[in-house]
Amino acid sequence: MFSSIFESSTVNGLEFSSAGLLGVAGILMGILMAFVYMKTTKQYSKNFIVSLAILPVLVMIAILMVNGNLGVSFAIAGIFGLVRFRSIPGNSKEILATFLAVVIGLALGRGYITFAAAITVVVSLLMFVYSIIPIGSKDNDRKLKVVIPENLNYLDAFDEIFTKYTKTHELEKVKTTNMGAMYELSYVVSLKNDINEKAFLDDLRVRNGNLNIILSKNSDEDVL
Repeated sequence: MFSSIFESSTVNGLEFSSAGLLGVAGILMGILMAFVYMKTTKQYSKNFIVSLAILPVLVMIAILMVNGNLGVSFAIAGIFGLVRFRSIPGNSKEILATFLAVVIGLALGRGYITFAAAITVVVSLLMFVYSIIPIGSKDNDRKLKVVIPENLNYLDAFDEIFTKYTKTHELEKVKTTNMGAMYELSYVVSLKNDINEKAFLDDLRVRNGNLNIILSKNSDEDVL
């Protein structure tokens, strides 16, 4: 029974009826995948969603045009993935979604329509499950960027404040700004429960002379 899932639906070259069936399947799977991505992601762009919905069909067409040659198929699939992330950096979830779209298109192009459908359904369910359960979530983690004058020792300038408001803190990056007259410090901090973020920022402002401070959610948007 399971072996039939891996049986190709194309025989002896490209047939119009087979290509049409695969195309419809690719459109439906792309729409489903884009819908799941929207429901499991807080921030996304319309352009990426449209691209995600269309990508399986485009990959499928490219594979069909090379008559299912396995080596060429993988090369084309790699090119489709690289085009997206060489032009616009994305986060890890966008990488996953794009790779899934390419895999679905590759499976359809090879004629494995049932296998492609199974991949779409299973991975979509996993995305829903992992978006609901709190695995890996750190709601109190923040990215903190603080500008300080050059005469302030950044190594221990905020130790007392961090001890008061954070569970952990880590200095990730230091760079000079304003023609070398200031430093920009980038931290990852884990805030204590029920702390007053405004009071935290006010104490930082007093210490850095009311220069720029940015406190934001710690996400993976800068992965690439």
